[in-house]
Amino acid sequence: MKITVFGSSKPQAGQPDYQNAFRLGRLIAEGGHTVLTGGYMGTMEAVSRGAAEAGGHVIGVTCEEIERWRKNGPNPWVKEEWRCQTLLERMQRLIYSCEAAIALPGGVGTLAETTLYWNLLVIQALPPRPLVLVGEAWKVIFETIRQEMAETANPSDWKRLSFASDIEMAYQIAVNYQST
Repeated sequence: MKITVFGSSKPQAGQPDYQNAFRLGRLIAEGGHTVLTGGYMGTMEAVSRGAAEAGGHVIGVTCEEIERWRKNGPNPWVKEEWRCQTLLERMQRLIYSCEAAIALPGGVGTLAETTLYWNLLVIQALPPRPLVLVGEAWKVIFETIRQEMAETANPSDWKRLSFASDIEMAYQIAVNYQST
């Protein structure tokens, strides 16, 4: 199974979010699965590192637009680089190439990736598959959206999201997903 992990570029080695992402990468690799990330630093690096150090395969989906904006290349634990021209192409590769996605805490990029994935699930452009959101912040964000848009959003859309309180739970939801 290919599992895409979305997350922040900010966490550094030794910080809790980095360590959690490292553990997630290790769990994915130890389960025999392939990791896909955005390929750069932060939690993308941590997931890649955890998976690579556990003997797993790591695909980094990189992008020329990002590298023009921020001058850095893929992290050293990426074993296979999928190079894209644009951010949108990168997001499409991350989304369409996996059988499950896990969203760690992040910023605007992580939010964009997560909501695009969710919308593609809703309109059935993707077959049913898990989208697991890790951490309390995701619950707060999506519960606020649900409450504020209760009269305009379709209640069944929310059934496409899974929430996990920690990395281990997220991994279990992703690999044991059963579509209903």
